[in-house]
Amino acid sequence: MNTGRQGPPVAREALSPSEALRPFRPGWIFSFFNALTWQVALGTPMVLMAEALGASSAVIGVMYAFVFLLTPVQIVSTSLLPKIGYKRMMLFGFGMRSLFLLPIIFLAWLAPEQGERWMVGVFVVSQFFFGFFRAMGSSAFLPWINAMLPERVRGRYFSTDQVASGIAGVGTLVFCAVSLAVLPPWRAFLLQYAVAFLGSWCSFAALARLPERGRPAALPLREVLSATPRLVLGAGDFRRFLGLGGGVGVAVSAVPPFCAYYLKVVPGLAPSSIVFFTTIQYVGVIAGAALIRSRVDRFGPKPFFRLSMALHALVAAAWLALLRGWGVTVDWLPAVYLVLGLAASCWFSATMKYLPQVVPQETRTLAFSVHAGTISLASGLAPILWGLAIKGHGVTPSVNVGAFQVFFLFVIVLLGGLLPVVARLPDREPVERGWFPGGFALRPFRAFTQFATLVMPGAGGRRESVDSDAEHGDADQHCHRDA
Repeated sequence: MNTGRQGPPVAREALSPSEALRPFRPGWIFSFFNALTWQVALGTPMVLMAEALGASSAVIGVMYAFVFLLTPVQIVSTSLLPKIGYKRMMLFGFGMRSLFLLPIIFLAWLAPEQGERWMVGVFVVSQFFFGFFRAMGSSAFLPWINAMLPERVRGRYFSTDQVASGIAGVGTLVFCAVSLAVLPPWRAFLLQYAVAFLGSWCSFAALARLPERGRPAALPLREVLSATPRLVLGAGDFRRFLGLGGGVGVAVSAVPPFCAYYLKVVPGLAPSSIVFFTTIQYVGVIAGAALIRSRVDRFGPKPFFRLSMALHALVAAAWLALLRGWGVTVDWLPAVYLVLGLAASCWFSATMKYLPQVVPQETRTLAFSVHAGTISLASGLAPILWGLAIKGHGVTPSVNVGAFQVFFLFVIVLLGGLLPVVARLPDREPVERGWFPGGFALRPFRAFTQFATLVMPGAGGRRESVDSDAEHGDADQHCHRDA
């Protein structure tokens, strides 16, 4: 591993874990304040404010999909890291994204009694460029953090990172719920986005305090373009698992934003109640990660794929029963959201266990990026298409309840149809599931976008061909295992 400026390996290994982690403590500060930003700018508060401006379900779907559909920007940006470097790329991307929170803060300050089309347009453009520069900055995160951390303290670093992200993420949702309960809606949105802006700049300041590392080697784009079709279309376990992940992404990625939108538009629930439900969902994610972590190593990932799909289908069935009036009421929603969080956590934990077992060793770096890109594309297209389908008629925000029922029926049928694919996945030799940043656990499906990178982990200035014979497989395995 590249030791950078930390001194000779012997001296570094002689340090206590606390001393070895001292240069990387700003990373925990970054994770804490970054959670304040993405919980507001990419989550339920974003959906609620867009609805207050008059955005339709189709517009909501597009904005929610940006974080997925901009993954190609992230992949292309990794090809620039050998020229720009990790730190400069992250500072540029995360600094620029902050600026695009300002137009949304201005809209909240205007506090319109009724939103206008230009306001929705400003919101959409701001979300796009927020996501665009976020993708650029994110391209450096995983390669940089793996290049910096000594392997012997990675577990301690990421466990602390999970605590910091978890406290900030859930705390932000509680803050949003309380502010919406005690303040007029526009004043609450103004306060929430002000906190998101503050969190963005504090996370930027924390990044600036992290140590720099040498510029990495990366896969040339021309080799990626030639090898990706062979990787995706070639028969094998990787293609089967890729299809399964893409199918599940299509089935479940649109559930959170449209459930929040429906609850606001149709029954007219208070925004504070909707954010409270999202808080319960994240409690389920955290609880699921804690319960599953050791068990996925003991029982293998396949039972947890099945459990996740069954729980997602149960959530869809509960919503279908609610819409049809089959005995499920709004009072059931806290339990439904808790199950939704458990389901997402099961899928992410099982994927992090199984994916290293099926990626081709000779194209490991590219395979992780292809998996991330495919899942992101599938997860991004679904909200756009379903947003168009469930859009109600008229100029005011509304939901086609019949189409919304079809959506949940589609989720149930698709997940049921994918269960035989899980059965056909081969059982492989277990690969130790390593640590990943805490924010990943809180946003399991969005976290897959972070693995889209062309950077070769552990490649200290050398270059890997996508057609090589796993010459550098061990170095790749260390990084992606710890991701």
